[in-house]
Amino acid sequence: MVTWFIKKYSSAFFLVVVFILTACSRHVTSPINKVSNNVVDKVVAKVGVRPLFLINEMQDSELKTKLEQCKNNTFYRSDFSIGHRGAPLLFPEHTRESYQAAIDSGAGIVECDVTFTSDQALVCRHSQCDLATTTNILAIPELAKQCSQPFTPADPINGIAASAMCCTSDITLAQFKTLKGKMDGANTQATTVEEYLAGTPNWRTDLYSGKGTLMTHAESIDMFKKAGVKMSPELKSASVKMPFNGFSQADYAQKMLNEYIAAGVPADQVYPQSFNLADVKYWITQTPLFGKQAIFLDERNIAADFDPDNPKTWVPSMQELKNQGVEYIAPPLWMLVTLDSQGTIIPSPYAKAAKAAELKIITWSLERSGLLANGGGWYYQSITEAISSEADVLVLLDVLAKQVGVVGVFSDWPATVTYYANCMAMD
Repeated sequence: MVTWFIKKYSSAFFLVVVFILTACSRHVTSPINKVSNNVVDKVVAKVGVRPLFLINEMQDSELKTKLEQCKNNTFYRSDFSIGHRGAPLLFPEHTRESYQAAIDSGAGIVECDVTFTSDQALVCRHSQCDLATTTNILAIPELAKQCSQPFTPADPINGIAASAMCCTSDITLAQFKTLKGKMDGANTQATTVEEYLAGTPNWRTDLYSGKGTLMTHAESIDMFKKAGVKMSPELKSASVKMPFNGFSQADYAQKMLNEYIAAGVPADQVYPQSFNLADVKYWITQTPLFGKQAIFLDERNIAADFDPDNPKTWVPSMQELKNQGVEYIAPPLWMLVTLDSQGTIIPSPYAKAAKAAELKIITWSLERSGLLANGGGWYYQSITEAISSEADVLVLLDVLAKQVGVVGVFSDWPATVTYYANCMAMD
């Protein structure tokens, strides 16, 4: 009887078992919290409490209601959320810890600003000469002696501020690796090195600054690749005369991309950036697979006659950029928005022209201005009258996403953008 039953129903039993195992597998996440959506794997993000703090601060509105309704959702990594130097609102910028915080909070793309040491090794720093304010180099006498401008104490009687300038090109890679990252900042009234290093802005925190692990560019690639995030390296302008010991600008631009090629990272996972249009054009012509995702960081506003409301002051024009092969443009926040006659935030003529030229727009940098109660400072200069509370960061983000049509936002605390992108289904 048993033998007859097995023969008769074994096929059906097998199908039932397969069905059960398949159904169960859809609810099991891997050790890195990947969840299948039958198209691509989604990675769970930990957005923490800050997005809800910002939402709670908002005035009642349709936007607030929509964002509140998402508070119990599961959030996932989003390419709309870009880690600007990692997550430097809380962690020392361009350190392993800062990058990990960005990855954990859902940034789908993370940035390494790329510069070079005296032996031409590529490392992650926002500026070639920011070591005095972003690391402990001044506290290491043998390295402090190598700085381009050693520490000079403040002279308050004569109105002279404390200063120092230490560059990656002042030291070797081996020496660079002995440094520890700290929160960017300096006490310009300091009379000692210790006082100078204790200059963290009061809207950041030193709670996570005890161990800032500096990274080479290649190490950042390895970290990001293992985490499964995309990468946006910025080729920083050299503070030394180029060529530097035979290292030309073209060598520099090419070496940055060569490290992705050597690591086996596909070009479509990389968004190289530069404020130097010549670098972007080099990538477009010499490395077209990378070049089609190259980002022109727009700094045309440094021209004395630049006006984001007047296309005649933009050189080159948006259409000329497009004709030169530029696909991505990245201006600061304020260039993309203005106020209408009612004081409402709206897209600027700059934003409309970029969109009309079919340029993809990315912007920088959200949550980098400290408290917004006083108008937000440089990043909000075109809409100061509309900025009065922390919650306004979400109002601006909504305009950038829905009206300007940006495809990504650099942020110093990516969790806020991750929350918004998930709630509004930006991906």
